[in-house]
Amino acid sequence: MSEVFIKNIEHAVPFNLGSLVEYEKGKVASLTLAQQAGAGITVFAFDEGEGVSTHAASGDAMAVILEGEAEIIIDGKQFLVKSGEGIVMPAEIPHAVKAVTRFKMLLTVVKKT
Repeated sequence: MSEVFIKNIEHAVPFNLGSLVEYEKGKVASLTLAQQAGAGITVFAFDEGEGVSTHAASGDAMAVILEGEAEIIIDGKQFLVKSGEGIVMPAEIPHAVKAVTRFKMLLTVVKKT
């Protein structure tokens, strides 16, 4: 058997990203699909009004909104990102995320190892 790099989903079977994580009232739910030294992939479900406070990451973080709407603030600039859209939060730049409506996103972080 070969080494598994992507976990928590069945391999070689089609799947729906949005169905991998369910909303939880008053919470941010997540499912990690991959976590390596240079990259991480996580699916999130944010309940309405929930968020992640301002922080900076050591790598570029690409958020792709699967459903709903998110307010993403990057270096003080506010963006409304909707289902089907994505945005890159650059490494070392402060950013925050807040659910305008309940929303789900795929977050991919890539950094230097």
